[in-house]
Amino acid sequence: MTIAELFSILGIGGYFLGSIPFGLVLCFLAGYGDIRKIGSGNIGATNVLRTGNKTLALLTVLLDAFKAGIAAYIAKVVAPEGDFVFWDISTNIPTLAALVAGFCAILGHNFPVWLKFKGGKGVASSFGLVLVLTPKIALLALFVWILMAVLFRYSSLSAITAATLTPVITYFLSDDVHTLFYTLIVVLLLVRHHANFVRLFKGQESKIKFKK
Repeated sequence: MTIAELFSILGIGGYFLGSIPFGLVLCFLAGYGDIRKIGSGNIGATNVLRTGNKTLALLTVLLDAFKAGIAAYIAKVVAPEGDFVFWDISTNIPTLAALVAGFCAILGHNFPVWLKFKGGKGVASSFGLVLVLTPKIALLALFVWILMAVLFRYSSLSAITAATLTPVITYFLSDDVHTLFYTLIVVLLLVRHHANFVRLFKGQESKIKFKK
């Protein structure tokens, strides 16, 4: 098997793993019906939370993060050792395989074939990938998210800010190939949040409600 064939298999596997709509499945199993018919119509944890079931929303976050993380982990384990040059960036095969599989899992979450390519926004899945591959960077991004959430109480703004800073942090703390893929992930995440940008500018975005 060639390296290109290996990456193709891992990428396809990652996509189908990522395309499992856990938020939708969990809401059906819990008796809430089609999550796409309430709130924002999204299948992610933020919309699941609108059912009022915090446990279900937390489980959705964990499973969505698990998808990209496990895809990357499996790819890194099965890929053979060896150096590799990708877009003039020197790296190794296991690292690149993990990034390819994880990125494809995020694509699967955002554009699942089962739901006519209408999926989530990829925040949890992106975080899961970064957490598995570069834990310190993930924790720093999480800190930024929490800080923004406390200061401004906008979930979307917190996610956008934390995501945008992730490639910057990666540039200083990791290598070029991680920086490249994290940048691609951020571009995808920003595109998926275009409606949130509009609501933020209009002052119509809903805020996080902290209870005592």
